[in-house]
Amino acid sequence: MDPARRGSADRGSAPGAGSRPGPPRGPGSAVRLPPDAGVSAAPFLGGGVPGGRRSSRPDGHGFGNGCPRRAGTEERPQAHTPPEGLPLPALLSPGPGGPPSPAAPGRVTFPAPAPSERREMLPKAESSDHIAAWAGPAVPRAPTLPKAVSSEFLAGGWAGLSPRAEPGELPVLSRPLGRLGPSDVCDLLPDCPGRAPEDGAFRITVVTWNVGTAMPPNDVTSLLHLNTGETNDVDMIAIGLQEVNSKINKRLKDALFTDQWSELFMDVLSPFHFILVSTVRMQGVILLVFAKYYHLPFLQDIQTDCTRTGLGGYWGNKGGVSVRLSIFGHMVCFLNCHLPAHLEKAEQRKEDFATILHMQQFEGPVANGILDHDLVFWFGDLNFRIESLDICFVKYAIDSNVLSQLWEKDQLNIAKSTWPVLRGFQEGPLNFPPTFKFDVGTNKYDSSAKKRKPAWTDRILWKIKPPSKGLGTGGHRPSQGVLSVSQLCYCSHMEYTVSDHKPVAAIFAVQFASKVDKPLVEIYVADEWSRPEQAVVRYKMAVGFHRSSWDWIGLYRVGFRHPKDYVSYVWARSDDGERCLEKQLCAQVMFSEEALPKGNGEYILGYYSNTSSSIAGVTEPFQGCRFPYPGQRRAAALQTAQAAAQKRMTVHLSSWLPNPVVPARAR
Repeated sequence: MDPARRGSADRGSAPGAGSRPGPPRGPGSAVRLPPDAGVSAAPFLGGGVPGGRRSSRPDGHGFGNGCPRRAGTEERPQAHTPPEGLPLPALLSPGPGGPPSPAAPGRVTFPAPAPSERREMLPKAESSDHIAAWAGPAVPRAPTLPKAVSSEFLAGGWAGLSPRAEPGELPVLSRPLGRLGPSDVCDLLPDCPGRAPEDGAFRITVVTWNVGTAMPPNDVTSLLHLNTGETNDVDMIAIGLQEVNSKINKRLKDALFTDQWSELFMDVLSPFHFILVSTVRMQGVILLVFAKYYHLPFLQDIQTDCTRTGLGGYWGNKGGVSVRLSIFGHMVCFLNCHLPAHLEKAEQRKEDFATILHMQQFEGPVANGILDHDLVFWFGDLNFRIESLDICFVKYAIDSNVLSQLWEKDQLNIAKSTWPVLRGFQEGPLNFPPTFKFDVGTNKYDSSAKKRKPAWTDRILWKIKPPSKGLGTGGHRPSQGVLSVSQLCYCSHMEYTVSDHKPVAAIFAVQFASKVDKPLVEIYVADEWSRPEQAVVRYKMAVGFHRSSWDWIGLYRVGFRHPKDYVSYVWARSDDGERCLEKQLCAQVMFSEEALPKGNGEYILGYYSNTSSSIAGVTEPFQGCRFPYPGQRRAAALQTAQAAAQKRMTVHLSSWLPNPVVPARAR
């Protein structure tokens, strides 16, 4: 693709071909660049994402936030049939004044049964307002699966729950906000399929949230499931945001400092050992991908791209941003989209999605297009609405917790069976209330004059590349049956009220048939650095590793936030580096005394590859001791040398004098 098409006002000028990214910076300080490092960014203060090449290419994937204008469309071949729901009984009228059934024209009423009889007749949704746990493919729930806490239970004042909600407001559990996760529901449901992950699975959490230009909340731990004990098992987190404040003054500030939402997620996730792998921004659409630090050497070929579709491709308020990477040798793509709004724009959403798929292309011998990847996660504010049903009927179905009555009228479910571009995309059952549109600061659906109909606008889907025969692009044999995906959880989070959308999260267990689990660079270091002479680093590069004279080894404190968040670094410029690579020998470098940490704690070493713009090898944590500042050491050495010289001078003078020198006072 023509590199000129990737320039944009969002991104600023790209560096020249000979520019070299500098190593990361320490927390709370300006970016410290190695000599001659030509990054095109202003210093990032206060722990922000560092500067680097802002590009969708491998030499600048990590922190780009711009994108080119795209145009054109492409039809993709035909679609997957949506999962069928449970057999749907006729919806019962709540009595006089209730909404009519959509099954027949005109106003149709039914005799209202007794409350106990109604409870038996109405099927219950499988999720509370907070959580819906689900495992396996998108199929109807087996009758033996337990029912989760439904909205009818919540409104009925069951033990541990809040009193009946006010009319028009969805009830929530009477527990502190940010304290409910999948495990809480699973405690009530012993057979909940979300309790135990599959053995050996790589677990990925995907979050989407239209934040409506709001400021970040104080706490996002429940959104990321950080207080449920499950995060210890999650390996990667992808967060897609839409409508982040992108006014001129905010964009200027974000050009110098990291945006507040990215800062929040890095601050919250770093204590859990999640590192920002890559991020991309297109105006108000942001995608962040985090992973546990020990997975970093196995995340390679990281690239980003984005496509504008607003105003005919000139404006980035709508469109898609993506991060693609190789995970243990398998190509995975995360695509965060914000598609056109309004009920009547379904065809426009189809065209924009086809444009995004067509225009986003990546470099490399495999997986050049989004759908060429082994696994694709598609999520965001997709803006699909509920057709045909009036707002009274939709709200009644939600209040009665008969969400299955709305599934067949959901535009995305309809599109799966009619749009070729959606062939193969899967989604878990929508067992949570529609996530749009709410009055900000409440759990009440839109009460303004517009009276927007509730809808599941915020969605998370995935697609596995089907097996193919023969050789693929570039003569490479495509993978066949290389992975499987199970969805462990698909839920909304009602406790967040800063936006008119509710965030949605999903947890996936990905099983890889095979793994590339040998790092490109192996690093050897002492278990403890208690003396400066112990700060010796030996490293061994794998055969085929593309070494660069601009590679460096960073020293990170445990809990670092991103690959540029280092304490210090040393260039990986061993004099015999090429010979070591050729003969598979260990090269050696040493941290200078000035570069050693000045505090006790646990540290990690990481080898940063300039060629791939990623960490190619890490160590286990080791203990670092407090070293005196070089100035302190020099002052102490000078003082010792002066004392020794004075002593020698005294001895020398004493040997020449016939009598000892007696002080005047003694005479």
